[in-house]
Amino acid sequence: AAVVISGTGAFFSDAETSANNVFTAGSIDLMVDHTYASYNGENCNYDCVEDGQNLIVNGGFEDPVLADGTWGVYPTGILGWDVEAGDGIEVQNNAAGAPHGGLNLVELDSNNQSAMSQDIVTVPGEKYRLSFWYSPRPNVPAGDNTLGVEVTVVSNDAVLFSDTVGDTDAGGSDTDWRLVTVDFVATDAATQILFSDEGSDNNSLGGYLDDVAVMHLTCADGDYTETPGGFCELWSKTNLTNESFFHFDDVKPGDWGTNGISLHVSSNDGLACVFPHGITDNENIVVEPETDANDITPANGELDKYLNMVTWKDADADGVIDAGTEAASVNGPTLFSSTMMNSMPLTAGDEDYLGVAWCVGAMSLPVAGQPFTATNCNGAGNHNDAQTDSITAYLTAYAEQSRNNAFTCADLDEQEQEAF
Repeated sequence: AAVVISGTGAFFSDAETSANNVFTAGSIDLMVDHTYASYNGENCNYDCVEDGQNLIVNGGFEDPVLADGTWGVYPTGILGWDVEAGDGIEVQNNAAGAPHGGLNLVELDSNNQSAMSQDIVTVPGEKYRLSFWYSPRPNVPAGDNTLGVEVTVVSNDAVLFSDTVGDTDAGGSDTDWRLVTVDFVATDAATQILFSDEGSDNNSLGGYLDDVAVMHLTCADGDYTETPGGFCELWSKTNLTNESFFHFDDVKPGDWGTNGISLHVSSNDGLACVFPHGITDNENIVVEPETDANDITPANGELDKYLNMVTWKDADADGVIDAGTEAASVNGPTLFSSTMMNSMPLTAGDEDYLGVAWCVGAMSLPVAGQPFTATNCNGAGNHNDAQTDSITAYLTAYAEQSRNNAFTCADLDEQEQEAF
């Protein structure tokens, strides 16, 4: 008996195994847009023209055909659109509100919170404009009409744009449509457009969507009509490729300008810096006033001695250094060759704005709460040694995850900056 008990003791044991345990390292994806620019007080005049055909199939959701006052949920998708989440795509024909155009509209909280997508053919490096019409659903309270929109690269899921609309919109007695536009630069041959219900309740009620379009953009260089010699470019959130913040062909002492740059990180909060590097001050040609000013170094220009810049965290994106935290975040005035900003905190999913002002000459800060004007740029003095000179530089925005990280811009030495 003793032998039997010893041999069967393992029968009184139990083991449970859990599957699919996952550790995934987080990511930080930095995107940049250029929201405004001015030159000697004149705003950038920048126009893009839509051309070609709408790249979206069934953007008005007229397929499927529905009787007036009815609706349907399509679990396998509809023409042009695939189901990405939830029970399907809900299409309505004047069921609870009038569409923006045609007969139908889409509600993405079908039986539950749902998402849909469409892949379009794009050309890397080309600019496109996504547009759509949004309305809160009638009689649905604020918080439950939120619509998510995302533009991603099909091949690697890189996010080109991600945001929500209608976060605080409450529905009235009927639909109240407004146009939303997003400009983006394609980085691959296929780009995905995705819409999702992001409302607070999973209750089959949510915001409305209609008349989706993606058009190719042809954008001529913008300019400043009253101040010649300046070209400008504005863009929405993108991964920087060949965009430029500054392009001035004939700056003079006392010239000044402002820029608004928006930085965005997804997934994780971050710390960011923006710095110029690869700076070259080109002498170009030497004219007589330069030699008269003892410019005898034809290999190097002198314009960098006079170009000053100031940056600050422009929380309300108005181009003004407000008292309080904005005033406390000011970096400068410094010469253009200096780091433009120090460890600006970025909140995942939010827009964090960097204000920039520059001056050819001695620069001063305006009184807190007042805009930059010509009085903040003193071009007095002899600048003849900088005639015909030009500065070219790379401008890089860099971000690191902020949690458990004491990163500062000073941690990036010159060699690391060149690597970007």
